[in-house]
Amino acid sequence: MQLTKLKRRKRIHSRVRRNISGTPGQPRLNVFRSNKFIYAQLIDDVNGVTLAQASSFEASVANSGNKAEQATAVGKLIAERGAAAGVSKVLFDRGGYLFHGRVKALAEGAREGGLKF
Repeated sequence: MQLTKLKRRKRIHSRVRRNISGTPGQPRLNVFRSNKFIYAQLIDDVNGVTLAQASSFEASVANSGNKAEQATAVGKLIAERGAAAGVSKVLFDRGGYLFHGRVKALAEGAREGGLKF
């Protein structure tokens, strides 16, 4: 059976999710990357709620340079919104993507914003 890119990513993500689960004190920072935008969520898996979210789809981020720069801006934005929700430590869930490029830029932006991984 030939694996598509999506099936491969889903398989990797499910392997990662077996070991990572967000709590109210240390939520999971989930990343989803589409061709155009990048999205980030702080998720409490125990209660099944999203504590904060940010994306490059928002007007404040959409016009801030190339995709990598937008990802950094989204990282800073999710860190700011996480701090408002009382979150300082997170578990990083890269969503089955390689820790490279836009995913890495988002993580570095979140670190600059004050989140600890």
